[in-house]
Amino acid sequence: MKLTFLGTGTSQGVPVIGCRCKVCTSADRRDNRLRTSAMVETHGVRLVIDAGPDFRYQMLRAGVRRIDAILLTHEHKDHTGGLDDVRAFNFVDYPPTVHRVDIYAAPAAAAIVRKDFDYAFEKNKYRGVPEIELHEIDPARPFRVGGVEVVPVSGCHSERFTVTGYRIGALAYLTDFKTISDAEVEKLRGVDVLVVNALRFKKHDSHFNVEEALALVRRVEPREAYLTHMSHEIGLHAATDPTLPEGVHLAYDGLQIEL
Repeated sequence: MKLTFLGTGTSQGVPVIGCRCKVCTSADRRDNRLRTSAMVETHGVRLVIDAGPDFRYQMLRAGVRRIDAILLTHEHKDHTGGLDDVRAFNFVDYPPTVHRVDIYAAPAAAAIVRKDFDYAFEKNKYRGVPEIELHEIDPARPFRVGGVEVVPVSGCHSERFTVTGYRIGALAYLTDFKTISDAEVEKLRGVDVLVVNALRFKKHDSHFNVEEALALVRRVEPREAYLTHMSHEIGLHAATDPTLPEGVHLAYDGLQIEL
């Protein structure tokens, strides 16, 4: 299994427009963070987790020519805003057959996809709209993409919003979590690699900070853990990464992990 971090930044990305802080002006490429997304390749199946506003560039930068499915964590625009660009995958290398892109989402996220991209679901579509096969998942039940089992892991982004993480074999990927129940933590037991959001060091109303992310890492006890969905307040990669506990790392765009 291979994990590629396509983006590791928060909703504004890093650098933030107009900001002149030391992180936003850093020459270290590890401090340049597109909106959070990841790609998992296993058993011949390629899954992308979230498709935010940077989706098109992320696909081009990683040289991706085929995807089997997109897994959405929740409905916010920094995770869904790039879905129109899946239309490129409907046709690339496949003429004249149109290949729909499978998208998996919990009910709340699926409803927003139908609303925001309503033109993709009309009976009489205009030419060139994305061809989407939307699958509404039950967050309490595993599902399969090809021969790969995907286990949803539920949490709360805030009091208003739920969020879905995913366990795929020995990998678990959680982003935009603020709370997680004991029962859902049990789904994470035995993973080798845990990816979890850590917005910044200060507390936040709707995201884990570093302390909260590390508390989850201690509970799960993975072999390695990677922090993602980070704002410029996380500090310079070169300065912050060495301060983390053994086996815990700041992820960065383009980082690849072999499991």
